Amino acid sequence: MDPSLMGHALEPGRVSFDEKMTVRKAIEDANIPFTYISANCFAGYFAGNLSQMGTLYPPTDKVLLYGHGNVKVVYMDEDDVATYTIKTIDDPRTLNKTLYLRPPENILTQRELIDKWEKLIGKQLEKSSISAQDFLSSIKGLDYASQVGVGHYYHIFYEGCLTNFEIGEDGEEASELYPEVKYTRMDEYLNVYV
Repeated sequence: MDPSLMGHALEPGRVSFDEKMTVRKAIEDANIPFTYISANCFAGYFAGNLSQMGTLYPPTDKVLLYGHGNVKVVYMDEDDVATYTIKTIDDPRTLNKTLYLRPPENILTQRELIDKWEKLIGKQLEKSSISAQDFLSSIKGLDYASQVGVGHYYHIFYEGCLTNFEIGEDGEEASELYPEVKYTRMDEYLNVYV
């Protein structure tokens, strides 16, 4: 999630974006060269569990869809995030820009991710869905960290904050700059859980 695009973020999760923007402003005010990395959804936290909160493992019987499960999300293997990040170190094309990690085959809806899992295990999961309103209502009574998580999930899976914008002149897309990187597709990633 690019903090520069999250000025509308829900409390209490907004604080993480505000703090990152404070750091960015200090870097830029000091004229320190930078490359920001927008890594999106780490597979270890979002793909292996089919984007289910409260677990790191994929469900084997039932799965919860956020809305209709049709919002595009970007899932990234953490090793690939590191690979793309290292490639920017001496690359003038990324100087003073944000590098967005959006490899095309990893831009998936939650339904598409679940479909990959179902094909791997040879079984259809029972699906239920939760509306945006009901999802946001679930925040009441949760501890602070869980409230932050619900807010972030809302922005990702209901608003589509990872894919609902075009990359402007202050950004670059990693797989376009570095087509030689053989990034991990999510069916490959999920295969480790079979």
